[in-house]
Amino acid sequence: MTRQSLVVMVKEPHPGRVKTRLGRELGMIAAAWWFRHQVARLLRRVEDPRWRLVLAVSPDAEGLASRVWPAHLPRMPQGKGDLGDRMRRIFRSLPPGPVCIVGADIPGIDRPHIARAFAALGGHDAVIGPAPDGGYWLIGLKRTTTVPARLFEGVRWSSAHARADTVASLGRCRVALVDTLSDVDEARDLSPAAAQRPAARFPPAPARPPR
Repeated sequence: MTRQSLVVMVKEPHPGRVKTRLGRELGMIAAAWWFRHQVARLLRRVEDPRWRLVLAVSPDAEGLASRVWPAHLPRMPQGKGDLGDRMRRIFRSLPPGPVCIVGADIPGIDRPHIARAFAALGGHDAVIGPAPDGGYWLIGLKRTTTVPARLFEGVRWSSAHARADTVASLGRCRVALVDTLSDVDEARDLSPAAAQRPAARFPPAPARPPR
């Protein structure tokens, strides 16, 4: 019996190693704090008996042993390579059944978004949740056949071409598009209240030691 799987890609929330673009504006400690609590909120919102929720962790060994993430959720290592290498590995590694992968820095994701993505796979081979910048917050595969051999080849990540390049790498797959959602890379991507009052939402960065 196959089962739907939702994979959330997470990094250990260490200052300077996660959300560095946001950190350059808010401070690295504040950005890591935001990411840790954003992931916690996201996991609570998307956990649902209709699908199996899995964490794809990075760095591999540290993430598998981490106490930051909920202990009851299964984990798998992301492994090495660029984003395409890591997502392709996820699609090829999980048990049979439809799989959707999402990033952890999209505050708007909720259960109905995930349900619509899985429903779209009923009549399509792949599904993509677009982002306004030309990228995407979700990609899913029905996986009734083998994962496309050229999946993610030639994708220009972190560019306005990422979604179009990904669709091209899917070849003859029938691709559905679902809800458009935004991720958070910079302070302006946060809610207006958070962007205007970061000190009220984030811990202050530590003072620099005297020279």
